[in-house]
Amino acid sequence: MSTLPRTRTAAEVRVGTALPEERIEVTPTFVVSTALATRDFQDVHHDRDLAQAGGSQDIFVNILTTTGLVQRYVTDWAGPEALVRAVSVKLGVPCYAYETLALFGQVLSRSEVDGEVRFEVEVLGRNRLGEHARGAVTIALPEGES
Repeated sequence: MSTLPRTRTAAEVRVGTALPEERIEVTPTFVVSTALATRDFQDVHHDRDLAQAGGSQDIFVNILTTTGLVQRYVTDWAGPEALVRAVSVKLGVPCYAYETLALFGQVLSRSEVDGEVRFEVEVLGRNRLGEHARGAVTIALPEGES
């Protein structure tokens, strides 16, 4: 019998807490399927020949996919009852097919807004070329016991 993931409570989370690293193998199928799932039909996300003709090394992950990965990274750590209140992502180097994308995170701040306890989590995504993405996800967590 499997157990459902538990949501962290605000009382459990401390500013400075590091999230565990997550590694994602970026296959060509991953790049193409996530681009299509986000209705991004630009050739640089699904046609290697056209991407290379345009000066790219290979097909690469689109911004919507990167944003979704950053958000999911935080919510997987926080748990199913975490409410996402804001997401911002700034892209760096491309994340090409056949790369490994490593995500790292840290809780930057805690605040109370409209009766909710919120945390801002910084997320960094890196691959062999350097920093692919830097972002922040603001989540609200249930209070829990202090």
